[in-house]
Amino acid sequence: MRTLVCTTPGQFDYQDTAVPTLAEGHSLLKIQRIGICGTDLHAFEGTQPYFQYPRILGHELAATIENPGAAQGFEKGEAVTFIPYFHCGTCIACRRGRFNCCVQMQVCGVHVDGGMREYLSVPSHALIKGQGLGFDELALVEPLAIGAHSIRRAGVEPGEWVLVIGAGPIGLGIIEFASIAGANVIAMDVNQRRLQFCKDQLKIEHTVDATLAGAKEQIASITNNDMPTVVIDATGNLRAIEGGFGYLAHGGRYVMVGLQKENISFSHPEFHKREATLMSSRNATREDFEHVIGSMKAGKVNPSTYITHRVNFEEVADQFAGWLDPKNGVIKAMVSI
Repeated sequence: MRTLVCTTPGQFDYQDTAVPTLAEGHSLLKIQRIGICGTDLHAFEGTQPYFQYPRILGHELAATIENPGAAQGFEKGEAVTFIPYFHCGTCIACRRGRFNCCVQMQVCGVHVDGGMREYLSVPSHALIKGQGLGFDELALVEPLAIGAHSIRRAGVEPGEWVLVIGAGPIGLGIIEFASIAGANVIAMDVNQRRLQFCKDQLKIEHTVDATLAGAKEQIASITNNDMPTVVIDATGNLRAIEGGFGYLAHGGRYVMVGLQKENISFSHPEFHKREATLMSSRNATREDFEHVIGSMKAGKVNPSTYITHRVNFEEVADQFAGWLDPKNGVIKAMVSI
């Protein structure tokens, strides 16, 4: 089978590899779509934390079942996606049902080889039924589930102000599910094209350009000087993360979805007097995946708005570097295989 391997930062190689053997407790999938995410882009440019080369990237996947193996209630040829965070099942997090933050987490395409290949063997318990969704939709379930999970983690309530910093693919999902939760959403980014996307496609009324002076004052004006009770960072940028503390309302919650390699710092007195809550949001759970699928089926989410670039599998190596350039306006590149 054809396989695309990221051998070193900035380098892809197509290789002919063997079809995976079906391990005990696994199912064999035939990959149909591969969504390109920020993790893939960061791995390619050499900035992804906890990453080793060579690695087969790809975890936003839609597939058909080639061999259901141990999967109960699944059939050959059935359209599926899957939860790509492979957990151990025995650590403290798993024993408490927090599989998304397993101590021994193995994320497909990050810690173990992913889906940029024709066939992939995955644990049968990770499978998610397609429920009539198309391949494009199924490949978008995972990144949108990241956003849905962060909103559930923050406990977003109807009517409260939520500031989402970063309007990339993950940030857009956060924005969408904050809106679905009934929040008043403010989108913040340094890219005017992405902010316009929020207005045009996601119908977000309030956007803030982080490059302009007076961003904090603009947010204060939007919220009638209350400031957002939820701030969510989806940038993974150190300066943006540390700046986000300054936008938080008293009694607010700050949720970090973006991942940063370095230490972060903030004013303890300012944080303390707000009795603020600081938390991270990692991956997603089956509940989040089902929430996304249900939202798609109910017409609350239109996945096609996210896909800005389409390529065939054999074109990925040539096209990939260009997706890192903001000038190309990539929201989501979708690969057909």
